[in-house]
Amino acid sequence: MIFSSLLFLSIFLVAVLALYYVIPNRTYRNIVLCVASLFFYAWGEPVCVILMIFSILMNYAAGLLMGKYRRQGKPGRAKAALVVSIVLNLLMLGLFKYTPLVFDTLKAVIPSLRGMATPVAKDILYKSLANVIPALEKVKPFGVEGMLPIGISFYTFQAMSYVIDVYRGDTGVQKNPMLFGTYVALFPQLIAGPIVRYKDIEDQLLGRKESIDQFASGVKLFTVGLAKKILIANQMAVLWNGLRADFAGNGALGSWVGIIAYTLQIYFDFAGYSDMAIGLGRMFGFEFRKNFDYPYISSSVTEFWRRWHISLSVWFRDYVYIPLGGNRKGMARQILNLCIVWALTGLWHGASWNFVLWGLWHGFFVVMEKLFLTKVLKKTPKPICHVYALLIATLGWALFDFTDLTQLFGFLGSLFSGGFVSHDALTLILSYLPLLIVAAIASTPLMANIRHKFDGKVWAEYADIGLILIALTFCIASLVASGYNPFIYFRF
Repeated sequence: MIFSSLLFLSIFLVAVLALYYVIPNRTYRNIVLCVASLFFYAWGEPVCVILMIFSILMNYAAGLLMGKYRRQGKPGRAKAALVVSIVLNLLMLGLFKYTPLVFDTLKAVIPSLRGMATPVAKDILYKSLANVIPALEKVKPFGVEGMLPIGISFYTFQAMSYVIDVYRGDTGVQKNPMLFGTYVALFPQLIAGPIVRYKDIEDQLLGRKESIDQFASGVKLFTVGLAKKILIANQMAVLWNGLRADFAGNGALGSWVGIIAYTLQIYFDFAGYSDMAIGLGRMFGFEFRKNFDYPYISSSVTEFWRRWHISLSVWFRDYVYIPLGGNRKGMARQILNLCIVWALTGLWHGASWNFVLWGLWHGFFVVMEKLFLTKVLKKTPKPICHVYALLIATLGWALFDFTDLTQLFGFLGSLFSGGFVSHDALTLILSYLPLLIVAAIASTPLMANIRHKFDGKVWAEYADIGLILIALTFCIASLVASGYNPFIYFRF
């Protein structure tokens, strides 16, 4: 288990910041960040940090080899180093994240082979797999039962972006293993993003200059992100879990309010963490790119994905979609490329088929918008376009949350059947209604736009400080009462 929120805030972060700023030398400050980041990751999962260190050293070595072969004019060997590093990265990700999915799928498929009129070879295959799979399932990575290294999808994608960019010549080779380790393991955004590309912070690793204004801005953004998570996302989770537990008896309104609560929960959970990561980065002099841009004000699914988890969308665009041919090889190939990207986007989020369905759900509407729907939306009143995009996103979150497909289809059915609303569901909804309204408003840029009108006003700055202190007080009080507060995206 990663640090509890209180332990992180009261001891780890304070200690690392103090040590960081006591040391004047930039090189030693990076050493502090690298060691602190590895310690942070190893706190609850000391075995998994071995995997991270291997990833750092392997990708670091691949970068050195590609740089060497490029200087020697040996592009074939440079490409071989790239291919080996990518294969190893994907093998690690597959082994630690997707092995259970493979086993579960095989166990579901294998029994059907016995009922077929199959040749002897298929019968032998059935018997072999039926005996081997249970034995293989007992072999856990590093001998750890049910372990999924936290954030493995994030840091693996970061490392892969580095080796690919080095091969392309888009970034230089990092010859200092400690600096490369700092990039991969940097604790502010290590376990739930945003995905930071090496070329975006290459100059910052040695050339960043911390300032009081930047630090203060980081504290403010970190607190805003913490408030999004603790004061909104956690409360929406309570509402969603309460309605999810008996969705069949809640009535249609209960199910709709429940999935809307989850829609708000996952946004404030992940956007909150991204704000915290960017804020923490600023405290140490780093500037990470924005990861969310009010996705729920979108007028299309395509626009939604320009605003939601921006770093992941850009990663798949630059390292999968464009290399596959993008939109350069005709409409049929473009549609195929989009389907591949969206299936992989879903699979990246979790080792379960419901995530693939979730990715393809969004991919289907992106393809439809490419084919004809965008032209229709341009002629449609904006409010209707907003409803369309929100409806697709909200229904998609049901696919995202229910890993059991039987429960998923049962829940989707409850959205359109089972009466209007039960007494228990209505009581729960009314108790959370004020916060639901606040959360809905906070998911739009309304309050930010109002605040921007007072930029430069001294009283507005003092008001910001007061609000930040109040929010921090409520967050700490909530943390004391509730203890550990995991983020949804930690499991990815």
